[in-house]
Amino acid sequence: MQNESAARGACILAFDTANEVVAVGVGMYAEAPGGDPENPTFGMVPLACREIPAHRASNTILLNEVDATLAEAGVPKGDVAAVVCGRGPGSFTGVRICMATAKGAASALEVPLYGVSTLDAVAWRAWAEGVRGRVLVAADAMRKEVYPALFEISDSEISRLTTDAVVKAAIACEWVADQEAKLPERAGDLTILGDALVKYRETFEPLGAIADESLWAVSGAGLLLAAQAGLAAGDIDLSADAWHGESNAAAARANAGAAPVALRPGDPSVLLPVYTRLSDAEENERIRLAKEASEKTDALSPRDLSTGVQHANVVSAAIENRAAVVAEIADVSANISYRPLDAAHAAGVAAMERECMGSDAWSPSLVADELPRRDRTWWAAYDGQKLIGYCGGWIVAGQVQILKIATDPSYRRRGIAAELIALVASDARNLGATEMTLEVRESNVGAQAFYEKLGLAIIGVRPHYYSDRENAVIMTGPLPAPGASVHDEASAPVVAGMELQVSAVSGAPREAAATAVELDSSKRPLILAIESSCDETAASIIDGQGGLHSDVVASQIDFHSRFGGVVPEIASRKHIEAICGVCDECLATAAASLGVGSVRWRDLDAVAVTYAPGLVGALVVGLAFAKGAAWGADKPLIAVNHLEGHLYANRIAEPGMQPPMVVSLVSGGHTMLVHVRDWGDYETMGSTIDDAVGEAFDKVAKALGLGYPGGPIISKLAAKGNPKAIAFPRALMHSGDLRFSLSGLKTAVTTYIQKEQQAGRELNMPDIAASFEAAVVDVQVAKAKAALIETGAKEFCLGGGVAANPMLRGAYEKMCRKLGVRLTMPPLSACGDQAAMIAEVARDRFAQGRFADLSLDVKAHAPLDEPY
Repeated sequence: MQNESAARGACILAFDTANEVVAVGVGMYAEAPGGDPENPTFGMVPLACREIPAHRASNTILLNEVDATLAEAGVPKGDVAAVVCGRGPGSFTGVRICMATAKGAASALEVPLYGVSTLDAVAWRAWAEGVRGRVLVAADAMRKEVYPALFEISDSEISRLTTDAVVKAAIACEWVADQEAKLPERAGDLTILGDALVKYRETFEPLGAIADESLWAVSGAGLLLAAQAGLAAGDIDLSADAWHGESNAAAARANAGAAPVALRPGDPSVLLPVYTRLSDAEENERIRLAKEASEKTDALSPRDLSTGVQHANVVSAAIENRAAVVAEIADVSANISYRPLDAAHAAGVAAMERECMGSDAWSPSLVADELPRRDRTWWAAYDGQKLIGYCGGWIVAGQVQILKIATDPSYRRRGIAAELIALVASDARNLGATEMTLEVRESNVGAQAFYEKLGLAIIGVRPHYYSDRENAVIMTGPLPAPGASVHDEASAPVVAGMELQVSAVSGAPREAAATAVELDSSKRPLILAIESSCDETAASIIDGQGGLHSDVVASQIDFHSRFGGVVPEIASRKHIEAICGVCDECLATAAASLGVGSVRWRDLDAVAVTYAPGLVGALVVGLAFAKGAAWGADKPLIAVNHLEGHLYANRIAEPGMQPPMVVSLVSGGHTMLVHVRDWGDYETMGSTIDDAVGEAFDKVAKALGLGYPGGPIISKLAAKGNPKAIAFPRALMHSGDLRFSLSGLKTAVTTYIQKEQQAGRELNMPDIAASFEAAVVDVQVAKAKAALIETGAKEFCLGGGVAANPMLRGAYEKMCRKLGVRLTMPPLSACGDQAAMIAEVARDRFAQGRFADLSLDVKAHAPLDEPY
């Protein structure tokens, strides 16, 4: 084992929440008791372990159980040398709670984080209890599916015989038979364990002996033994020189201008869950894209990547007009975009194949045949509608083999190939792969150097592999980690494929921060806030005077735009990938702003986080990470309501503003008028009874074929149109109350579009957009005016993503002038979801001493009126 002597005495904290049990183990790598004094053996000595049933409650009990286990073991958290967490497979939410908590805890403790397979940990528990021979571990995957894995257990070790997979429970026995047919004949019965037996015991009984129920779930001891196996294999390194708590972001900054920095094992940002599948939206997308072209593939023109509209060779004037409008608004040719490859582009791929591959090129039919296969993933790059690159991979036996990769010669050295490989690697990782392999021409030393930057190494040569009999060099290595960069040119910071929007709001530039100094007491308290309620991963740091020292946002919009809206499952996955990098960048930017060498988690005074409302799968990542970080740094935790954050966003523009006031919250998920009697004292005067304003904008944009998100697109288009051209309804305009309804307006717009198309008339899209927008604004302004009159408030504010709409802002300015009411609007950068607004709330709550405990959980819905 590497650095065994340095690892001796190291304490390990391990935990798992993949399914219905919270398992915690604390162990020490030390001399095994009862051994030969002259020839001692070392291993993982369990100090304390516990398993607690936790049906849908792991987020509320995990850290309290960790504290209890550490106390039982007599190990202070400061003595933890590494954190080990279960990566799954298991319940998606359970795995993310475990991993996000572990990422936060390891980051704040400044220790390495390693992952072990939950199924391996179950097998190691069985080993400790004397189970030997061939073993099947089957975990419940929900949706009538299971995660099966075969192992061979001997007295000295465990060998995994199959990679991670997900199969329908009804055919699990057939899957086992297929796998066993590929393996050496076993002696004795197959022993079966795993929590899938709770539902499917009768299904598995024909295969062999069912283990005692006490062995079905993961255990703390099993996690520690799995960690010991990782130590023996060199996958886990506890030596003193293996880790210094420096993040990948910090390492990248320290090496600015040097060769790309490899993401190091043990860095919390590297570790990702085991999924075994793409999200449902992505799986359905692959099926649709593979079918969108008929046998006459060449007769179809490509899908418009901005509008999502499939154009035929002969298109109507309305469709042509739509394409022209989109091009005018978005200038789609100016940006390179990436999408899964569709069958309509098979001929384009074949043409590029002929240009780049010569006699080794594939035909259109060969390309099209690849796309429907579930073990394939293909991505393409486009400039507007022009195909400029593609990459395909075959996922088999835990490995992705790159089948094809090419870039238009005129677009090379722009990072396109690296991005395509990263996308294929991401899919492969989600499908259970851990390694990448490919062949490259022996003479192509440039490509070999590129792949070496990705972490691949030459392992052999295939003689005469290509059609011209040139040798192929075989290269293999781990999958490139999310965020790894191999671009030759300088680029903006990137996390998990998402471009970071970074704001150093005040203070000195980064170059001025050379050495660490004590933080000025006037800057206390220093609070880091996290926001992850929807499709932005954000972090911000604020000081006690309200100075914002960093505001970092990683947007997922590119991942969701091709689906026409936010996909909750994808949002949650991307938050897990981005959360560490966003917080690392936030800390580094704040250090520069404060003029100190670094800001570490231990330097903060509190950690704040959005706990509600929002998408549960998204909220849980931010909350679990924040709780782990607060626990690791021994700092108080502050819970913030996302809606209250939008109220406070106005303080970014006007720090001294004070209630009472009326606030209009208009976003993709909310449309409401709030009477702010005082900070923390709110009355919701009226809200939408169906669609939110932002939702209506998205739906109308989709009906017009304008893509997602709809708000900015509609706004730009409306600026060119006549708002009085079409008399769309103003729902509840004179209802006598402050309720809103947008569903009828959305239906009226889509009905108008359909009638115009049926009549063969060309759509005047600017007029439609302007008339729709005017209908929305008229109702919003009328209701806001009524609320101001009813309350007598002399201050009016906005909040939410739609608060950036120019027409709405202008209408409110006009209304407030007439009423003699002061208007405060958040800066455009603070209208959408970001963490600066959460930090503003947290500053007040810190002053009030209003902290949350580690049992805090997320809520999908949380009315502003209810104190928390």
